[in-house]
Amino acid sequence: MIEIRVFSLKTGVSEADFLAADVRVQTEFAPFQPGFIRRTTARGEGNDSWLVLTLWGSAGLASEAAETLRTDPAGAAFMDLIDPATERVARFQELGG
Repeated sequence: MIEIRVFSLKTGVSEADFLAADVRVQTEFAPFQPGFIRRTTARGEGNDSWLVLTLWGSAGLASEAAETLRTDPAGAAFMDLIDPATERVARFQELGG
């Protein structure tokens, strides 16, 4: 399962503060979630949009992690920096090959 989260940061959030929170999710949260495979973060070129791409073992495990993210200390700190009006999450099933 491929999960794509696209968003902008809240007004006043610095890139450095966001990247520090992202590292915490990458090291303190994501690797300990069942079904976690890989995660990477990217910034849009020439704009203020961000993307987090995460690979999960299944849609169910991705959904469970999404719920846990909002209550985990590292995850909550990360989510608090995102402008919720700009956040979009989509999941895609790999087709193999």
